[in-house]
Amino acid sequence: MARNEMIQFFKQISGKLGSNIYAGFKGQSSSQNIAFIRQLQKEMRESNSLDTPLHEVKVVVFDIETTGFFPEKGDQVISIGAVKMIGAQLLTDQTFYSLVKSERPLSDELSSLTNINQTQLLSAPSAAEVLLEFFQFGHAHILVAHHSKHEQSFMQKMTWDLLRTRFELRIIDTSFLIRLASPYYAPLSLEEVCQECKVEIKNRHHALGDAMMTAHIWSHYLQFAEKMGLANLREVYEYIAKLG
Repeated sequence: MARNEMIQFFKQISGKLGSNIYAGFKGQSSSQNIAFIRQLQKEMRESNSLDTPLHEVKVVVFDIETTGFFPEKGDQVISIGAVKMIGAQLLTDQTFYSLVKSERPLSDELSSLTNINQTQLLSAPSAAEVLLEFFQFGHAHILVAHHSKHEQSFMQKMTWDLLRTRFELRIIDTSFLIRLASPYYAPLSLEEVCQECKVEIKNRHHALGDAMMTAHIWSHYLQFAEKMGLANLREVYEYIAKLG
């Protein structure tokens, strides 16, 4: 994450959102749902939790499975999985998972990799429904993902195509904390980082399975930050900024 990008991130992330914006979420009209997303993003931009102790920081760690890597060329999200965390603790009873409806043919290779078949996608909830339910699940939590540019590009495309509003919620890449232990960190696959952190590789290429492994990675490096004596995200940012 570049320095300027991190600065913008810290201007926009987290804080507590007014719970009233979630009232009556289901059954709302399209215009009401768009207003919901815009209000969510507005309040997150205006909030600030840089000084929240690391053991109290709330995040939603998520992962998506897609038909490819290029949303602008027609690739689609076929599943979303997520788990909530407070500090280094995984809230395993607070998870999100959904397939996403798609009528486009799914390749045999992708079906084998993800264990998702075309019949399941045809009967899955619509992309708009899943996206809005995911936003509702996330509440005021910061979003975290491994190799987050992939997630961000698809979330941006989906939010614009389905809701005609910009996706402006910042997503922290796991590398944000990994750089504390490895200042010259080069991007590694999820499996490779799991091996370094001694995280069990389980349910790979399942959106919730990958989200759970990513959450364990986040937990590992958040505890590392605390052992370094860093008290909050502001101190983490200032330390990383000095690394250049």
